[in-house]
Amino acid sequence: MILRNRILLRTFGFGLLLSLAVGPNARAELTVIYDNGQTWPIAPLLDPLLVEETPSTDPAANAPLNPSARYGPAILSNLLPVRSPGLSVGNVTTSTLNPEVMARLAQGNPRPFFLIGSDTVSLQWLNSHRNTLKRLGAVGLLIQAETEADIRQVADVAQGLPITLGSGGDLAVALGIDRYPVLITSDSIRQ
Repeated sequence: MILRNRILLRTFGFGLLLSLAVGPNARAELTVIYDNGQTWPIAPLLDPLLVEETPSTDPAANAPLNPSARYGPAILSNLLPVRSPGLSVGNVTTSTLNPEVMARLAQGNPRPFFLIGSDTVSLQWLNSHRNTLKRLGAVGLLIQAETEADIRQVADVAQGLPITLGSGGDLAVALGIDRYPVLITSDSIRQ
């Protein structure tokens, strides 16, 4: 066990020395790819390892970051517009899923989900099916929105239904659909 720990320590130490040897110019900037509101930045942990750079003369570069900009949820305007290539508003022509797709849905998340846009047809559909969607415990994916006002309007009509933003293009291809609004369960597609 001690021998294994020494080998691990040597390997880790060599990797650390190698990363410090390449210098600050070879280091890429860190990018946040997921933030659930409970994450902490890694930058303070890296500070002791970084070589000090010459301070910038640009006042904006030397200004401290706004704490609200460092932590918390994403800025909504940065997520817009939301578009879904291959999907358009209209009636779904089929009501059953391909057996292969049904098998994948049954293995994955059995929870019903729906795709909607911020258009008039989607808002009317959401308003008329809201109680059914709540009863089923369905979650929504807003696949078309241009402005923050669009998102607020969908949220107002949803009245507490969980809805997230995202492109539905890949999902539509996987499910073999090209229209929305639509409710997808493990055994069917409904409008």
